[in-house]
Amino acid sequence: MSVRLGINPLTWTNDDLPSLGGDTPLEVCLSEGREAGFTGFELGHKFPRTPDALSRVLGEHDLSLVSGWYSSQLLERSPEEEIEAVKEHLELLKQCGASAMVFCEVSRCVHGDQGTPLTRRPHLNEADWQRLTEGLNVVGDYLKEQGVHLAYHHHLGTVVESQADVERLMDSTRDSVGLLLDFGHLVGAGGDPLAIAQRYASRIKHVHCKDMRFPVREAVRNRDKSFLDGVLDGMFTVPGDGDIDFLPALEHLHQTGYQGWLVVEAEQDPQIANPLTYARLGCNNLRSLAEGAGFTIEK
Repeated sequence: MSVRLGINPLTWTNDDLPSLGGDTPLEVCLSEGREAGFTGFELGHKFPRTPDALSRVLGEHDLSLVSGWYSSQLLERSPEEEIEAVKEHLELLKQCGASAMVFCEVSRCVHGDQGTPLTRRPHLNEADWQRLTEGLNVVGDYLKEQGVHLAYHHHLGTVVESQADVERLMDSTRDSVGLLLDFGHLVGAGGDPLAIAQRYASRIKHVHCKDMRFPVREAVRNRDKSFLDGVLDGMFTVPGDGDIDFLPALEHLHQTGYQGWLVVEAEQDPQIANPLTYARLGCNNLRSLAEGAGFTIEK
């Protein structure tokens, strides 16, 4: 099985904390990402939002569009309203060749609030779970009809954070609701990437390879800090530079036929973690991990 290696612009410039890399031009992100060895980028707030302009700027660097984050609010609006809200983003992904949408329910989330600790992340009651999963089924069916997979992004500080949350969401939805397996967010919530890969391999449509420095994670927990404070403290890093064991889950994904992107998504302070240095390190380490798991890397 073959995969492609992509990167998220968070290495250079942060969407949730714009002060990180705020002055870094998009041109620098793209040129350094390509120099580091990646063949695709996920979207960030500095990217053009029309298909022609986006295709042009990516094409200038021989890059593909991997995917792009979408903030869902299914706990606050109807599935029909969500479909209307997602159409422009969907069209951008479709016309620029992306086959999966990074999809996250952000109602009540705290990951973008530096003043709110992760321990105060939202939890769903029974009615919330029913509303969310039924809405995801409707939106997932619609996206599938349009040729784009919904790849649900479990995320620290949101309503779907823990392994139990992921399992409930997957077990309560149809196959049109795919999963984005994010190593860092799952391990950060105490979960096991291999267990999730074994249970839901056929529904994993996208993979984020975010590594984590466990001592920093423990300090964030012990001091009851926010997600963004964890980012600033260096909780995340590129694959192979932290403490997560990627190989078992990647081996299982290879064995079960995963084909798609493996994406480095590791938000750090670019003043401390030089983006090009860490992009190169992440690409080299992820290539080694993927090849060690049996994957062929597409150029």
